[in-house]
Amino acid sequence: MAMRISGLVSGLDTDAIVQELVSAYSKKSEKYTKEQTKISWKQEIWKNLNSKIYSLYTGLDSLRFSSGYASKKASASDATKATVTASGNAVNGTQKLNVLETAETGYMTGGKVKMPAAGSSSAASDPLNTRLRDLGYDGDAASFKVKTKSADGTEKTTVVSFDRGSTINDITAKLKEAGLNASFDTKQNRFYISSKESGAASDFEISAYSGDENSLKALSVLGLNTEASAYGEQAVKLAGRDARITLNGVEYTSSSNSFDINGLTITAQAVTGAGDDNAVTLTTATDTQAIYDKIKDFLTEYNNVINEITKLYNADSARDYEPLTDEEKDAMSDTEIEKWETKIKDSLLRRDSTLDSVMSSMINAMASSVEIDGKSYSFSSFGIHTLGYLNAPENEFNAFHIDGDADDANTSSNPDKLMAAINNDPDTLISFMQQMTSKLYTAIDEKMKSTSLSSAYKVYNDKELDKQYSNYAKLIKNWDKKVSDKEEYYYKKFSAMESAMAQLQSQTNSLTSLFGQ
Repeated sequence: MAMRISGLVSGLDTDAIVQELVSAYSKKSEKYTKEQTKISWKQEIWKNLNSKIYSLYTGLDSLRFSSGYASKKASASDATKATVTASGNAVNGTQKLNVLETAETGYMTGGKVKMPAAGSSSAASDPLNTRLRDLGYDGDAASFKVKTKSADGTEKTTVVSFDRGSTINDITAKLKEAGLNASFDTKQNRFYISSKESGAASDFEISAYSGDENSLKALSVLGLNTEASAYGEQAVKLAGRDARITLNGVEYTSSSNSFDINGLTITAQAVTGAGDDNAVTLTTATDTQAIYDKIKDFLTEYNNVINEITKLYNADSARDYEPLTDEEKDAMSDTEIEKWETKIKDSLLRRDSTLDSVMSSMINAMASSVEIDGKSYSFSSFGIHTLGYLNAPENEFNAFHIDGDADDANTSSNPDKLMAAINNDPDTLISFMQQMTSKLYTAIDEKMKSTSLSSAYKVYNDKELDKQYSNYAKLIKNWDKKVSDKEEYYYKKFSAMESAMAQLQSQTNSLTSLFGQ
């Protein structure tokens, strides 16, 4: 903006006069700015609400199909011997389990390495940097073989080469590169080496390359020789082993202690021994509590959404409130500004026709009934109902409550018909829930279809709001241009007046000076 210095001759407050002259244009721009602000707030409210509705909508997939209710629980009579979990397709009943062997990982505990005496010239500041020659190896460059296996039976042989200058760190790194877990404990002065996985198929071997004497000596010095030798302490090697169990008399093996058998995941913990007297009893049953919790969680999410919709629709009017200008904000505290704007935001979807349509669709779907084997069922058939307008808290009269729900003070003392149905007639209950949640899914799906006014998976007219926002942006720009043009026009007029007055004053001063002589 150009700097203007005006009113020097006339003494008039030109800026104030100009602002008053263009105020009609400024108010237009201000009006459209406020309307645009409300559109922006409305977009944000709809966006947040739509996200919650969409989450409810996608979550219905786990309720519309019978697999969503296939919850099973399993237990073992002795969890110190075995643990068990069940998937939805596990068969109810009891089974006998014997753990014959648990899986083991191939493991080598190295012989104790004779490290250089502390303070000697051959002792490294870091024991892991101790070289083979300082451990007593005086041979030439040598190597040994590391044979590893994978669970699929594939064998791999890696040749590890070293010389007298190689350090403990070097050996450890090469063992890791060969596919083993390896470390050196500087307190015990031993190597600890194991397979990457448990089971017989994943075992390993370490041996001297082609029986070379230097290689044998180096292995012994490092404590990695499983054969007795005068060069160093013998290593102890435990072979990798598969787990073995019998379930109902049939034997199974696994490279790990986990078995997946007919919907059960069994984890062997300790050997039981053979025979029925030593067997662990595995019990599988329908997880009635999981089904109950699934229905309760669904209703809780539905209630949160429908309560928010109801509150937005029934909000108090904020007819006398408009977004604040910067000047108005300057005269208020942050708390006052927040309260003022919240009042407006809370009212923006009051009696909104789109919101009413979404709300009605959801309520109607949940209030409907379905027929199963010639009999009509609704939520009330299973002790699930609303409290009604007179008994429910404000804006919560569309929410559902479960009779006997210990977490619900309104209905906790009522008989628990839902759990009774799960225990006594689960097929009817599950069929009912499938049909009802399908109805709700369809109702929301219809509202989320793309139209000329809305995008896919939006329950509100997002395209229309975007267009309105853009239109207001154009109006604001146009009216700001008009304000700028009018300001420029009036400033030029006042500038011309100031110039004329200055010229007149100059002539007057000249005449006064002339006559004064």
